[in-house]
Amino acid sequence: MEWWFLVPILALAFGVMALAPLGVQVLSRGVVFIDLALAQAAAAAALWVSVVMHDSNAVTTQIFAALGALLCAGLVAGMAKRWPAQREALIGLVYVAGASLSLLGARIDAHGRERMAELLAADMLWASWPQVASLAACAVVLGLVLLLAQSSLKKDLIFYPLFAVIASMAVPILGLFVVFASLISPALWVHRGLSLSLAIAVTIVAAGLGLSASWYFDAPSGACVALALAMFGAASALRPQASRLGT
Repeated sequence: MEWWFLVPILALAFGVMALAPLGVQVLSRGVVFIDLALAQAAAAAALWVSVVMHDSNAVTTQIFAALGALLCAGLVAGMAKRWPAQREALIGLVYVAGASLSLLGARIDAHGRERMAELLAADMLWASWPQVASLAACAVVLGLVLLLAQSSLKKDLIFYPLFAVIASMAVPILGLFVVFASLISPALWVHRGLSLSLAIAVTIVAAGLGLSASWYFDAPSGACVALALAMFGAASALRPQASRLGT
């Protein structure tokens, strides 16, 4: 493989490092749909920016994606606190609303279908160094949070905004499917007793295999990586359960 293959590998690696600890918190809180809802909100905001501002650049798109995710995070946090028994159902409806807004935006934009497809399953084989740098920054920030005060992620005031910003950064680069799989797959293995660091390492290997398959078979990279991570996460069910959730 050529040296350029290092770029998408690093993008995936930093993405998994930034998302996996948040996924552990998602399972611990019992709000699995939150990652889909926030990621979809970021995708919908990014898509509508291109509809309203035809000449929008990457920075503008990223800002509005973050704002959309932050707005969704505030809504989800409020619903989870106000109606805890119905929170998963309500968060699921938020996801549906975000997906519907994306479809409406895609219908208006001349290139909407292509943009929506990219937001769902991005082509990581063409990731750029600036994108790698942004995901690396997310991983560093989350690592510092865990290093200085690991329990801080259990606080809503820190978890929800941090989750929203990182998800909004990751979705345009990795795509919604890979972001969701990167959150949930390693978290499932942590739930089954693996350490977080080992779960992250093996998840990166699984993602790398999916990316390699994409390159070898000339198949869509986002779909291949998401499929590899989904299979890896599902395999956690074969391991005897040991409750280490939240560690």
